[in-house]
Amino acid sequence: MDKQIIRETMLSLEKSALESAREKYLDYVAGARLDRSEPIEDDEQAQAEIASDLSEALDDTVHDHTDKIEKLEKIDFGPKSSVQEGALIKLSGRYFIVAVSTGRFSCEGQEIMGISTMSPIFAELEGMLAGESLDFSGRKLVVEEIA
Repeated sequence: MDKQIIRETMLSLEKSALESAREKYLDYVAGARLDRSEPIEDDEQAQAEIASDLSEALDDTVHDHTDKIEKLEKIDFGPKSSVQEGALIKLSGRYFIVAVSTGRFSCEGQEIMGISTMSPIFAELEGMLAGESLDFSGRKLVVEEIA
């Protein structure tokens, strides 16, 4: 598989998710504003406070996608011989790209999942070579390929 195509697919998915999160954030914030030209009722004030808390959570989502895009643009996706950032690994029949955490996505006919260098599985896999195995969460996993 071409890791540059995987990178571009991940960037496209993150940019799409970022745009969606921004739209939801802006829609929510616009709908949560109080009309200051009229007296504010207690229930309106309470709803505005809840809306403020929720908008912060939506804002965190926007920042999360922005951070992932920045990281994907900086990672070296060149060839790798051990499990490290930028490596595509086949682990017990499944493909993972060490970059940022993602849900499963399809690229070049393969299902792939992104894992972060901050994830517990990466902490166990880091530095491993093809053919090595590990026990993780009660399961034996084999590093079949690294690219």
